Amino acid sequence: MNTAEAKRVLETALLCAREPMSIQGMKKLFIDVDGGRNAAPGVGADTIKLMLEELRHDWRDRGIEIVSLASGWRFQSRPEMKPYLDRLSPEKPPKYSRATLETLAIIAYRQPVTRGDIEEIRGVAVNSQTIKMLEDRGWIDVIGHREVVGRPALLGTTKQFLDDLGLGTLSQLPPLEQVAEMPDGRGMAALEAALQENFDKAAATAAGQEADAPPLAADGPDHDHALPGQQPRHE
Repeated sequence: MNTAEAKRVLETALLCAREPMSIQGMKKLFIDVDGGRNAAPGVGADTIKLMLEELRHDWRDRGIEIVSLASGWRFQSRPEMKPYLDRLSPEKPPKYSRATLETLAIIAYRQPVTRGDIEEIRGVAVNSQTIKMLEDRGWIDVIGHREVVGRPALLGTTKQFLDDLGLGTLSQLPPLEQVAEMPDGRGMAALEAALQENFDKAAATAAGQEADAPPLAADGPDHDHALPGQQPRHE
């Protein structure tokens, strides 16, 4: 198999894949047809990465691009195509409550954190449904336990969270220092807006990756409760 043919195979697989493809997964495309366990000569990880860069260049002037996410590579529509794609799916993407976005932002920036850590930072008790909803959507998960009395669960974000925001790593989030330095609490508001904007974009940019999947419903009422000695917050 020459490079041009291998590149065509790779392009086809990425266009047809329903989920991002890892480099290891792409190598399976070039396994010897006789059942050999090793990739065909010349189609290793470095060659695949080179072909991906060539494909990225080939598609540079089109409405679809190749992007690298936390769990692999995929084709997706460019952000500037969103207004047109929205005409095909008039449903508005789900909106998330302030409590949900605050909780998610704290986990993303402070991970690993316990539920108690989140409550200390926010100043209110965390609604159990908020944590459950984030777990059900695959954005957070228990990644360990703190070795203190009660061994509370430590929460962290997942690759699915990064994929849904169109990010490859957590380092691509806005620097926390910029958020913290904004006065009058506007930093958290700006961060919440950025998270919501990314979720809105993700709802329209996956180029056919989830065409048959039902849309996620917005989270319902999310009422937090004031911790002892503090005033309740209404969100």
